[in-house]
Amino acid sequence: MIEPKSNKLIHGFFSWYISHIIRSDFERFVFNKENFDQSRSILLLSNHFSWWDGFIIFHLNKIYFKKKFHVMVLEETLKEVKFLPYMGCFSIQKNAKSLIQSLDYAAKLLDDPKNLVLIFPQGELHSSHVSSVAFEKGVGKIIASSQKKFQYVFAAILTDYFNFRKPSINIFLKLWQAQEFTSLQVIKSEYNKHYEKALKQQSEIKV
Repeated sequence: MIEPKSNKLIHGFFSWYISHIIRSDFERFVFNKENFDQSRSILLLSNHFSWWDGFIIFHLNKIYFKKKFHVMVLEETLKEVKFLPYMGCFSIQKNAKSLIQSLDYAAKLLDDPKNLVLIFPQGELHSSHVSSVAFEKGVGKIIASSQKKFQYVFAAILTDYFNFRKPSINIFLKLWQAQEFTSLQVIKSEYNKHYEKALKQQSEIKV
């Protein structure tokens, strides 16, 4: 397993660079605000349809949540893109012995109130036109292994061009209050209710 690395110079440069390319490559970056608790960690669950998604949530965290950012990334990707561990990325390798180690590591991160952990429950890239978001079992294992003191934030990232040359990003956020014992099926159902509502809201936007 590859864990995040610390280097203020590398982190500072790529933090600036990520924000720079988002500002230059997108027309708008829009999100709604939720009354989240700054004293608790965040498990942020998001759809995953593009190369941009991790960078988009990294930038959102930088300007809004202002937590210590972490995201689970395939080990092959971390080996190819050397700067990612310095941005809070840690690895997961499917069908490997280190899989449980990665899930336990994510759970421990959620026990620290300073952290935000981004998980793409689909586990891989899917089209932005899917009508619902699939959830792999690893999400449930992370939650079960944690102290369950975190808060859930659902994110639906959607893009459209409208009358602009560059696409606009809309991030629909929802702070979700879970019961003490919540199954993965319930989480999946509640996330998809939010996702479906976001799709409807996006389709009704007029420029």
